Amino acid sequence: MNNMTVAKETRDLLSKLGVAESLYTGGNMASYTPVTGEKLADLKTVTADEAKSMIDKADAAFREWRLVPAPKRGELVRLLGEELRTAKADLGRLVSIEAGKITSEGLGEVQEMIDICDFAVGLSRQLYGLTIATERPGHRMMETWHALGVVGIISAFNFPVAVWSWNAALALVCGNSIVWKPSEKTPLTALACQAIFDKAVKRFGEAPQNLSQVLIGDRAIGEVLVDHHLVPLVSATGSTRMGRDVGPRLAKRFARAILELGGNNAGIVCPSADLDMALRAIAFGAMGTAGQRCTTLRRLFVHESVYDKLLPRLKKAYESVSIGSPLETSALVGPLIDKAAFDGMQKALAGAKEHGGKITGGDRFDAGQANAYYVRPALVEMPEQAGPVLEETFAPILYVMKYSDFDDALSDHNAVGAGLSSSIFTLDLREAERFLSADGSDCGIANVNIGTSGAEIGGAFGGEKETGGGRESGSDAWKAYMRRATNTVNYSRALPLAQGVSFDIE
Repeated sequence: MNNMTVAKETRDLLSKLGVAESLYTGGNMASYTPVTGEKLADLKTVTADEAKSMIDKADAAFREWRLVPAPKRGELVRLLGEELRTAKADLGRLVSIEAGKITSEGLGEVQEMIDICDFAVGLSRQLYGLTIATERPGHRMMETWHALGVVGIISAFNFPVAVWSWNAALALVCGNSIVWKPSEKTPLTALACQAIFDKAVKRFGEAPQNLSQVLIGDRAIGEVLVDHHLVPLVSATGSTRMGRDVGPRLAKRFARAILELGGNNAGIVCPSADLDMALRAIAFGAMGTAGQRCTTLRRLFVHESVYDKLLPRLKKAYESVSIGSPLETSALVGPLIDKAAFDGMQKALAGAKEHGGKITGGDRFDAGQANAYYVRPALVEMPEQAGPVLEETFAPILYVMKYSDFDDALSDHNAVGAGLSSSIFTLDLREAERFLSADGSDCGIANVNIGTSGAEIGGAFGGEKETGGGRESGSDAWKAYMRRATNTVNYSRALPLAQGVSFDIE
């Protein structure tokens, strides 16, 4: 496929998905594909004043939407899910073009969107509060949940559509409006999602205008969203560096933050591990999405008794994995997002070498595209956890280290700033339960006999420490998008005070 064909296919997909051509032609923000490095479009950006006006309109939409019964709000999300099913092939292809994901991952990301819509539809009838025992006779105490307001969403390039849907589906059924600032690296998929949402709104017929809006722009536009007083919650996905800026700004004005930040994720392979299972999980976890998942496996601790059995097989997998264009081939590893990602990878590998690392792979791969950055995934045998191993590099680098004592491996596992995802491979019940216990993995996701990647939408997604502490998607993550009120009703003829306080007046 030549570069002109990629650009033309992109335009055709945008047209099929309902995106107006005026939104991506003649603008001042260029969009590129990492597959070839060529420009796809020139998008129109919003100014700071326009962004503020859009947020004001979102607030007006919220004030209408919160009065719609939650099951009715769920109907809009159900229709969104239907539209996504219809658009799955086209939107998945657009994800592959703009983010460089292989076909199955592009389609899988859209499937996540469909799944969270299904989850949210059920949730729209389950926004439960509690009835609470009260010490006062003739009284009833309970809690109720109410819509919060305008929900700001800031997403990263690596999951350009799924992360929006995790937040949008829940925010909408909870009664909120949404304003989305997508990554500058993947704005076209955001426009496509908005067009799909607009189709659902048209079928729904009763939603307020400006219920969902997209802010196309740079960091300054994101700052408008973060600082605006009418945005009580911002869900931000990105680097820890970004979170260190966003978190304090929100805290300064007492707004809420759902932060989904870095993940220097690790796995432990124990003596009893099923090595066939471990090999497959490690390969996908470390090389899938070209190492550009927040849940990518980046550190691996292998027991000395199985190290020499696993490592040769792992090296073989790294040396034989297929690399190439996700648009033209069935390769399992696509491109890095841009040159900056490639440079960061090379810097990390140089640092690993200085600390005694033995590197397999890691060099640039010739995929026939001079302006794109394909790499061979890197397997680095490290004598100890030091240097770049302690930091997340958003690229396919797996640091492998040998261990002899389980407690030491667990300590090293937790000895990094991030705390997102983790896994252990063992058939020993004690090791598995220890890993999941209070003094085990300190991550928000802890898995046994599966890898670090591939979380389901039914569970709350997020991590601890420098990962930010936020939770999105399943379980009770919906509570972050609502405000709670504790209510007490006195149906007696008396007025007893709590805690036995006496305050009698004539």
